[in-house]
Amino acid sequence: MDASQDAAASRGLWLVKWLLLVPHVVALFFLWPAFLVVGVVAFFAILVTGRYPRALFDFSVGVLRWSWRVHYYGYGALGTDRYPPFTLADVPDYPAHLDVLYPERLSRGLVLVKSWLLAIPHYLVLSVFVGGGIWLGAQAGNSGDGWDDGWGAGVSLVGLLVFIAAIALLFTGRYPRPLYDLVIGIQRWVLRVAAYAALMTDRYPPFRLDTGGIDPGSAPAVPTPPPPPSGAPVAPGGPPTPAAATPGATGPVVGVRR
Repeated sequence: MDASQDAAASRGLWLVKWLLLVPHVVALFFLWPAFLVVGVVAFFAILVTGRYPRALFDFSVGVLRWSWRVHYYGYGALGTDRYPPFTLADVPDYPAHLDVLYPERLSRGLVLVKSWLLAIPHYLVLSVFVGGGIWLGAQAGNSGDGWDDGWGAGVSLVGLLVFIAAIALLFTGRYPRPLYDLVIGIQRWVLRVAAYAALMTDRYPPFRLDTGGIDPGSAPAVPTPPPPPSGAPVAPGGPPTPAAATPGATGPVVGVRR
């Protein structure tokens, strides 16, 4: 998942984005139930064949992609003033992108435990980041040691950060870069977990905030050449580049944007 920040953002457009986003909310209201149905179909397909049907996979990625663009424009990030397009496809010149590498094979066993068991540690962390945290409140002053059976929720961290950014935009016309980087890092974590829980990959999401607009997974992975043996002469101009270090090398491996 990648994003690029607007160089010049409107001071007050965020005040009415809730209204401008109504058509997208209506569209996603129908897309997300379809996404859940596709997930159930994909579950059985993976369980039987070890494959996520490509057409269904592309649809699921498209729903996540559309949702990310809406969040990026709206109150999930306030990262751009450019209105999101109405499409499941990637839009190359839009400042928010999401892609998931199609897996040729998926584990039949992992599909049984990914979304409800293996992803639980991530759910707990993200409940604080985007859900405000969920906890059981202890009863005080009663004769028992039991827990209160009421659930409570606090303030979402990403919501607080975006609110601070909105106030900064209103008064200065600038989105503080550290806030932007942190918000994008949190949203990147959310989307990685969403793709894993939706059975779209077997790769377990990392427990880390990759802050900033560029996902490390989409940056070229250039191998570092080994140092020359001790005492060996160094060619003029420094050590060879990775592509030239080994005859017949094909160059760096390019990471996949997520």
